Amino acid sequence: MLPSLLHAIDHVVIRVRDLDVAAQGYARMLGRAPSWRGGHPGAGTANALFRLENSYVELLAPASEGPLARALDDQLVSHGEGLAALAFATDDATALAARLRASGIEASEPADGEEREAASGAVRRWRSTFLPAAATRGPIVSGIEHLSPEGALPLAAATEPVAATIHALDHVVVASDDLEAARRFYGDALGLRLALDRRFEGRGLRILFFRVGGVTLEIAGPLEPPAAPAAADRFAGLAYRVADVAAARARLAGAGLDVSSARAGFKPGTLVCSVRAATASVPTLLIGPAGPATEAAATDAADRR
Repeated sequence: MLPSLLHAIDHVVIRVRDLDVAAQGYARMLGRAPSWRGGHPGAGTANALFRLENSYVELLAPASEGPLARALDDQLVSHGEGLAALAFATDDATALAARLRASGIEASEPADGEEREAASGAVRRWRSTFLPAAATRGPIVSGIEHLSPEGALPLAAATEPVAATIHALDHVVVASDDLEAARRFYGDALGLRLALDRRFEGRGLRILFFRVGGVTLEIAGPLEPPAAPAAADRFAGLAYRVADVAAARARLAGAGLDVSSARAGFKPGTLVCSVRAATASVPTLLIGPAGPATEAAATDAADRR
């Protein structure tokens, strides 16, 4: 396995029908205002970006006639709203594409892109290469090299007490019926570090945990490959970090969002809760540290359910 040219999960893309509605929902859920509202000249799409400490979330919607808008419309008809794409950060998209091609993965020719911020007219530019669905087993995966300075996309400003807001991406989940194929792609081909390969006998699951730039990519699948495996992998959810799960949960419940009770996370020393509204159909988990007392209380509550 060659050293990876990917150093972070740059961003995730969520397809939405109505950008205004989705942006308002995510602002409420994250507790942060959008960093950017703009569009893609010639592509027919508009977006809202929420930059967190270690990644950013892009809400993408059709806005006018254009090739990307048509493709997005087709996806919304066939799959509805949801997590649409995953972009890894690279310092050199051209070198990344060349390395992938040398390893037998026909990455696309790196192409330059840009978008313009609606209110200020500011422009962000990048270069990206897309990986073929045959290699990814379906999910849209790309490598992106930013050509604009980091300050071009400011941190999404907190609109709520900071402890109760989402401040970082924790992990991205992909569901797969062929974990060995996923390991070869994300580990061997992309060079991501496999931090853990864990079996959850009670849940009938095996999960591969790849670490990149402080974020975990979780590939989850059955312990035993099914007799009729699904032909494609799929994005299965996002988890975000918060400083105080109880405070974040109280904030979301107070805003009228459907949110689960807090419970002990699978990772020792953590609390989690599930957000079931304002996520554009993306399964969403909040995760944060737990003190001994709160963790014990959450564990007891989970045991009683």
